[in-house]
Amino acid sequence: MKQFLMGSAAVIAVAIPGAAFAQSTGSQDFEDTIVVTGARGNDGVGGVVLPDTTKAKGVLTQEIIAKQGSGNTILNAINLIPGVSFQNNDPYGSAGGTLNIRGFGPDRVSLTFDGMPLNDTGNYAIYSNQQLDPELIEEINVNLGSTDVDSPTAAASGGTVNYRSMNGSDDFKVTMVGAAGDYDFFRLFGLVETGVFTPFGTKAWFSASTTRNDNVFNNFGQIDKQQYNAKIYQPIGSNGDFVSIAGHWNANRNNFFGSLPLRTDTDEGRVVGPNSSNRFPITKDERFYTLAPCTVPAGVAGTVDSAGSCGTVFDYRFNPSNTGNIRINSRFTLADNLILTVDPSYQYVKANGGGTATAREGYYDLDAGTGVTNVTGYFGGAPYFGRDLNGDGDIIDQVNVLAPSQTQTHRFAVISSLRYDISDTQRVRVAYTFDHGRHRQTGQVGLLGSTGEALDVFPVDDPQLDVNGNVLQKRDRLSYAILHQVSAEYLGEFMDEALTVQAGLRAPFFKRKLDNNCMTSSASGFVECFGTGVAIPDNIATLRPAWSPAGERTYKYDKLLPSIGLNYKFTPEAAVFWNYSKGLSVPGTDSLYNAFYFARDEEGANPAPETTDSFDLGARYTTSRVQAQLSLWYTNYKNRLASSYDPELNASVYRNLGKVEKYGIDGSISYAPIEYFTVYAFGSYLKSKIKDDIAIGVVDGETIYAPTAGKRESGAPVYTLGARGEVNFEGVTIGVQAKRTGKRYVYDTNLPTYRGTTAAPVEIYGRAAPAYTLVDLDARFSLARWGAENTWFQLNVSNLFDKFYVGGFGGGLNQSINLTSGAYGSPGFVQIGSPRAVSGSLHVSF
Repeated sequence: MKQFLMGSAAVIAVAIPGAAFAQSTGSQDFEDTIVVTGARGNDGVGGVVLPDTTKAKGVLTQEIIAKQGSGNTILNAINLIPGVSFQNNDPYGSAGGTLNIRGFGPDRVSLTFDGMPLNDTGNYAIYSNQQLDPELIEEINVNLGSTDVDSPTAAASGGTVNYRSMNGSDDFKVTMVGAAGDYDFFRLFGLVETGVFTPFGTKAWFSASTTRNDNVFNNFGQIDKQQYNAKIYQPIGSNGDFVSIAGHWNANRNNFFGSLPLRTDTDEGRVVGPNSSNRFPITKDERFYTLAPCTVPAGVAGTVDSAGSCGTVFDYRFNPSNTGNIRINSRFTLADNLILTVDPSYQYVKANGGGTATAREGYYDLDAGTGVTNVTGYFGGAPYFGRDLNGDGDIIDQVNVLAPSQTQTHRFAVISSLRYDISDTQRVRVAYTFDHGRHRQTGQVGLLGSTGEALDVFPVDDPQLDVNGNVLQKRDRLSYAILHQVSAEYLGEFMDEALTVQAGLRAPFFKRKLDNNCMTSSASGFVECFGTGVAIPDNIATLRPAWSPAGERTYKYDKLLPSIGLNYKFTPEAAVFWNYSKGLSVPGTDSLYNAFYFARDEEGANPAPETTDSFDLGARYTTSRVQAQLSLWYTNYKNRLASSYDPELNASVYRNLGKVEKYGIDGSISYAPIEYFTVYAFGSYLKSKIKDDIAIGVVDGETIYAPTAGKRESGAPVYTLGARGEVNFEGVTIGVQAKRTGKRYVYDTNLPTYRGTTAAPVEIYGRAAPAYTLVDLDARFSLARWGAENTWFQLNVSNLFDKFYVGGFGGGLNQSINLTSGAYGSPGFVQIGSPRAVSGSLHVSF
């Protein structure tokens, strides 16, 4: 009996943690346990695992994550999965980046951490620089085009990414990592694992890290990041039941950098820099530019002083964030065939996007020139204070102030499910998911110091007041994102366990409650704010008839989202799979707040949700030496939400752009022919097709359309190709990985970028950002032969050949055009590709 129990515990220990390829505890438990009854778990090859499921999925384990560089964002690692494209904004992962999966941008991809949703509750954005320290990540898995039925997502029409934190060692262990590298990179990481310290199997771990490096493109600005984590894991019995409680805190302080207008024209006077009139570099030598010190102009009494430009360029702006969460994961066996899982969580976010504004010391003339109604507030994109700001004794000046878009979020969620085993080969579960986010978006004003730097990166902590003591801010809104979701899922094996059938149904009920305290003056969502708590004049409709009133609105979205998948094994190693899933992306708060410009019953006031129908057909071959998968996929994308012109409303509004078709192929193979050598290759191809031309304006009664019909969507690479080779011999490991990212169209029109007018256009950038190839090197030297079993030195070189390329950008419908004059608008801003960086780290465990 004792041997049986020990053997059972060993099977569970290997099969469940090693096969945690789902998001929540419930999804993990539901998919994994049916595998436990069969063959040995799939440990992958070289840190790459292709789970034997009905979905197109890729998994990376700590084995390969640890080789991507000390402290680098985990999203950089999944660049090794076909169909995924990620551009890191700096070599060390602390300055953000751009993610794209099968042509879907980050706001259409659900990112989860131990099953907890991480996408912004307002616009669904992903912040790659705020992720868990990579040393603590057990694995990361990517669902391509599908999601789990209990996933708490409002936006996962393009798939999901989930990473899981480790549970910790059974023995006491201390780990320390020190790293240093180019651009004054310095990082310290410490981890203490208590081991099992009670008779009940309790264990815990605690960690802390600090990271700093200079701006990699100019002489101004730094990145400073601190992170703290802890987890307590309590097993219950020997059948896999447990409760774990974990906490996370991350604080980032970093300047903007490397974001430039995408134009490479070579006119006389060409300058590379952070201003909107500057150019994107032509060669890699142009990437680095110098910012001369500046001084804020002093005020002169009785003189109308201008604000100047000191402190206004991107590089002076901060992008600070404080993020934290508490996560609980749990599994309870209620009966032999009845399992309950409950995963509650809480998150806190405090962040802003930098930015400055030119403040007026005087008053805003609300009645357009009569001077009868002069008020303070935030109008036309500028704060009016009614008081002296620069200390010269008058109120006739203009002064630059810090005016970021501030966001604070409190988010509570729970994912729960009840699994019932019908037999050894069939089971069902029902799940309930709840997600409640309180999303407060404001725009308080702060002061700049004499050198143009912010005195406090969080103006919300000490906001500047007008002459009457009111807080001035460029936006003032509160929203609640509320999800109630019920779901059901079936999983069964037939034909002597050769055929696996998995079917599910999600029924999400989304509610968006919005309160806008400012008036909306354009269909693009531009607002006019009177200050917090200030009464809006009763005659405002007469004074400003084009301004829509402040107020509250509630939007509700619900839809049945079915999914079904099949996996057939010809042999224990070879299988084919097919999957269909329906996805949903609910409009974010920005598009809904923009809709306040229109009356509630008008079309522009009611953006519809996006939906997708995704199909996968693939083949998979997995052994202890080979992991191979090829997948053909097709996605029918309906009601793509974007800003476009409505000829009936005579304004640009968020609206449905109709049908977009996407299809492609993803494939990968990892192979370990001998013990000391592993090779991995992967690739993908993407084709997207927009069905219709999109209206962008009207001239002389004639609607003007952007030529988008038949064109590819912007921002996504046409193809990716990559490979990694690794040699491991007598304590020395050398790995080389390369990835080629295909061209990415700048606009959905697939046209070049111009300056001048439509009558005399001058091309300043081509239709697409060119393809580029990056090569990374990692080398590790272990001290195990000298008795230091878990001590090694690691060298990392990112972008080995210092390739110059266009980094991350989101794409857009078309370049803006003044349809009356024919003048082209400014090009969009994109990131400069991250340059070569060499770093070394020492890892010590005892």
